[in-house]
Amino acid sequence: MKYDSLPILRDGIADAGESNEEAHAGLRSGRLDRRSFLLGSAAGFGALGLAGCMPSDGLSLAEAEKLYAAVPDKKFPIPAVDVGKIDPKYYRRKVRYETKESPGTIIVDPANYYVYRIEGEGNATRYGANVGREGFLWSGDAYVGRKAEWPIWTPPKEMIARQPEAKKYAGGMAPGLDNPLGARTLYLYQNGRYTLYTIYSTSDPETIGTNLTSGCTGLLTQDMMDLYEKTPVKTKVVVLPA
Repeated sequence: MKYDSLPILRDGIADAGESNEEAHAGLRSGRLDRRSFLLGSAAGFGALGLAGCMPSDGLSLAEAEKLYAAVPDKKFPIPAVDVGKIDPKYYRRKVRYETKESPGTIIVDPANYYVYRIEGEGNATRYGANVGREGFLWSGDAYVGRKAEWPIWTPPKEMIARQPEAKKYAGGMAPGLDNPLGARTLYLYQNGRYTLYTIYSTSDPETIGTNLTSGCTGLLTQDMMDLYEKTPVKTKVVVLPA
């Protein structure tokens, strides 16, 4: 599918362009937090049907704890994940995945709550994810138009009008562990324009395997850092029907 085969999201926010790349967020109980970001206000595309693959053997609890251990990031130390809050099927692992897509391509499978990075020769790295809730799911091709480490989040004027408590972040919310966009973010584009959709990092393990967002896709921070380092700008992203 060509990038111009899908409409660019329009809800009074997307057309504003780069200045609103950090706009996909919301407020809960009068306070910004990561969960409220996931429940943000952007509209999505229509939903359809699915795809899948065969997993390899699962990780032991000890292996998972090592994989999701604390990370001494240069800006903000990232805490270890409580792996007991995640269904083991969502742990990062190498799997068999047959596809015609080129190595490096990212495939989002919202029906099964997975993100794949194609490694070639029928192999992929699979990550557990949270995805868009009903009414905000979309499918089609995009590409990574921009990457950011510890991005600033800025609510758009439309959000501030709806939720005045967001006004205090009109100048931007500083990067950090509480920032809704997390430690690493990949911004999805079509035809040179930001779609308002991202693949971002979350520190909330209980969100993995859920329909929570307004179309964005969240990975555990340790998983997102792994994917981020392997993903250059212009990487193709395929979002499967849900």
